[in-house]
Amino acid sequence: MATFSRNVTVNWEGSLMEGKGSAKAGSGAFTLPVSFQRRIGEAEGQTSPEELIAAAHASCFAMALNATVGRKGGAIAKTDVTATVVADKGDAGITITTSKLAVTAHGLTGIAKEQFAEVAREAESKCPVSNALRGSLRIELEAKAV
Repeated sequence: MATFSRNVTVNWEGSLMEGKGSAKAGSGAFTLPVSFQRRIGEAEGQTSPEELIAAAHASCFAMALNATVGRKGGAIAKTDVTATVVADKGDAGITITTSKLAVTAHGLTGIAKEQFAEVAREAESKCPVSNALRGSLRIELEAKAV
């Protein structure tokens, strides 16, 4: 078994409310601006932990789905996955409550369209990010093949 790791470094300047920072991938794939004000307000081109979780969940699920479909003898020409992470901000702080996955498979072959939602649910159960999040938040899935 191969063990691997990835990292992101955040450099932050200032207080929580007035401060800002940047999240830089160790791979060099991205450097993204972050701030608390943009986290809870309008994003205005800045990212947040919730958006980064959504990116991780959507990309992981897309890979898990295509692997599951392939193992069943099928293929998808193009897969669109959107993950929407929902959080509540209350007096005690921010609580991440839900990650909603919406997937549309374009050009599904080898699997009946009527079976796609069931295959997608199986893939979600095998997605490493879903499994890391499961128990901490609710995971919802909407799947369709067109």
